[in-house]
Amino acid sequence: MSDGEPRTLLLGLPKGSLQETTGMLFNRAGYEIRFSGRSYYPRIGDPELDCILIRPQEMGRYVEQGVMDAGIAGLDWVQETRAKVKQLADLRAPWPNYRPVRWVLAVKEGSPFHSVRDLEGKRIATEAVGLTKSYLRRCGVRAHVEFSWGATEVKPPVLADAIVDVSETGASLRDNALRVIDVVLESTPRFVANRQAYADPWKRRKLDRLVLMLLGAIQAADRVGLMMNAPREALAKVLDLLPALGTPTISTLSDERWVALNTVVEERQVRELIPRLSEIGVRAIVEYPLNKIVE
Repeated sequence: MSDGEPRTLLLGLPKGSLQETTGMLFNRAGYEIRFSGRSYYPRIGDPELDCILIRPQEMGRYVEQGVMDAGIAGLDWVQETRAKVKQLADLRAPWPNYRPVRWVLAVKEGSPFHSVRDLEGKRIATEAVGLTKSYLRRCGVRAHVEFSWGATEVKPPVLADAIVDVSETGASLRDNALRVIDVVLESTPRFVANRQAYADPWKRRKLDRLVLMLLGAIQAADRVGLMMNAPREALAKVLDLLPALGTPTISTLSDERWVALNTVVEERQVRELIPRLSEIGVRAIVEYPLNKIVE
């Protein structure tokens, strides 16, 4: 490649349950993504990025092989495929499918199994065979691990003695009268890169900047900005109330009896915070949305 030829980076985006939330994340980070019908090649508003949709279960393998320079995949599938990739960021966020999920070892209610050691020589069904086998090795337990093609939660006690399945809320386990006896892994979406690609100075700089913007959008996801005017004599009380991300910015107003403050708080705190600020004399309180916070 000549020095003047434009360079691009191939990025894998997760197809399926993570797709919509991933698109929202990139849009908030300033990278406009458009998914088009059945196409596996989304358009992104950066000429130096190309995107392809891939199932998260395959992402780690393709990134390791260098088919893609980087991608987003759950920690669970990275470990399941034992992909040798560079993990650049944990992308956990307060959005559907980006919250932590748990892979749990579960048995039928009323079964005689109460710990993983009780499953010595028993049958365990799971979609994550490699993950489960690694867990059993760490526990010093030998059991028969079988791949499950779906509906894993209905298999105990007839088709399997136990299962290892993914759970976000636990509702499906409860609906099928299953009891969790251990947590195998807590998983979150990860931004992973091919090791050789990350060793390339241009690609590394591009990836680091992309990750910075994605994390900035996540940091701002559940926070808002607050501006307000406070009596100088009440400033100490105001500062005690403000759970600021950092030290609030304080400015002097033309009326020296008042100061202006600008700060960042969690959105869930606002409904309690604003009335309390008003009670101690704070005025002109303005709440405004945030797109990114870079710490």
